[in-house]
Amino acid sequence: MTMIPLKAGSLSRLLGAWRADGSAEPTYRLLARALRLLILDGRVALGVRMPGERELAQALGVSRTTLTAAYGQLRDEGYLVSRRGSGSITHLPGGGALSARPQDDPTEPAEIDWTAAALPAPPGLWQAYEEALRRLPGWLSGIGYELLGLPELRAAIARDYERRGCPTRPEQIMVTSGAQNGLTLVLRAMAGPGDRIAVDHPTYRTAIDAILRNNCQPVPVALPEQGWDLEALEASFRQAGPRFAYLLPDHHNPTGRLMDAADRADLVALAARSRTPLLIDETMAFSGFGTAMPAPVAAHDPEGQFVLSLGSASKRWWGGLRIGWVRASEQRIAELARLRAVLDMGTPVLEQLAVTVLFERDEGAAARAADLRARCERLRALLAEALPHWRIPMPEGGLALWAELPRPEASALAAMAQGLGLRIVPGPRFAVDGAFERFVRLPFTLAETDMTRAVERLAQAEARLHRRGSTAQTAWRSVEAERVI
Repeated sequence: MTMIPLKAGSLSRLLGAWRADGSAEPTYRLLARALRLLILDGRVALGVRMPGERELAQALGVSRTTLTAAYGQLRDEGYLVSRRGSGSITHLPGGGALSARPQDDPTEPAEIDWTAAALPAPPGLWQAYEEALRRLPGWLSGIGYELLGLPELRAAIARDYERRGCPTRPEQIMVTSGAQNGLTLVLRAMAGPGDRIAVDHPTYRTAIDAILRNNCQPVPVALPEQGWDLEALEASFRQAGPRFAYLLPDHHNPTGRLMDAADRADLVALAARSRTPLLIDETMAFSGFGTAMPAPVAAHDPEGQFVLSLGSASKRWWGGLRIGWVRASEQRIAELARLRAVLDMGTPVLEQLAVTVLFERDEGAAARAADLRARCERLRALLAEALPHWRIPMPEGGLALWAELPRPEASALAAMAQGLGLRIVPGPRFAVDGAFERFVRLPFTLAETDMTRAVERLAQAEARLHRRGSTAQTAWRSVEAERVI
């Protein structure tokens, strides 16, 4: 097995200001604690070869004796293991060999990836592609660059908005290469470096990444126990002056909550009063469990003066389609098209035709809702049996549970689970500033067998993390005290 080396300079930067001013504790213990925390919260991955003692001591400005003692303490605690010819390798106490995975069943996969909230393609998708291929020759005489998208697809999306209670013209629609492409276009068009963007907190992690990549500053507005706090949102508009707000009122990712019709109307009124545009992410709008959906937020601003809507075929049908759209005023759509002309020129024609067919047929919505509810209830039942002390509220829709842990240890749990062949997403991944250590997002999109195994490994990871008298529990007390993870 090839071990990934970590350079001394990189580790030094990760450690930052690890020395505690005025502390009477020996330096080697301070250093060992700082290294332990990096391993627990995943910033230093498992199976990584640590820098040599001489090299790291020089980079940190400590004696080699200090560094040797720190490494020795981590070996004693089980956070480092020594391999002949490989040096010191990061590890977790009680985790067994680095390559060990549960092997009770020889058919069991080496690793379960429990991070993606997405489903495989639905039955009949290939027929949509088959019909798209039949229609494709009608487009081959053109150049294939459609900045706004195929007229047939734009019309189909507009009809879908009409059906949902939001009058829409095709001219208000621009097709994009996925919702992420649409978000990037809106950021480029409406914000510049240093501008603030208000966001739900927690919120979709990829949106935070996109905001930061565009050198903008996300302004978190905390979600209350239920619903949305519109007063807090108004205060953030008034005090921070964001260029726009990015919100997920339709089966919010990661919490699964749904904004009611009254709050939608009040939200648009708030946007109009403060002159703050809203970018409404509707990518999860079609992941409900069969209950009636309120009209889109844009229904309260049909001309798109303050509301832009971001939609996607990925969660409704299949992520491999890579088709999204923006609904806005005709003027805003024209502005986005001018910007797009210098970025990506358009979206693949075949996929647009396939999504057009899917809109026309619009089959399987009831079966999908029933399947999602059954998956959700199945996962909640498994978690209730294996981890009864966790709080697992029933979402109103979406593709994942937002599970609350008894203690703020999500990052440490994710690190421990990784050592057992299970990848999970801790709550801080959905935060602007590393909050939500009491939460993990657990999708109910796994196959039934994998879901059962995933819950078993998750419970095993928590048990190892809390083993009485173990070095892991000792480490947890340090983590809790320092509030680093």
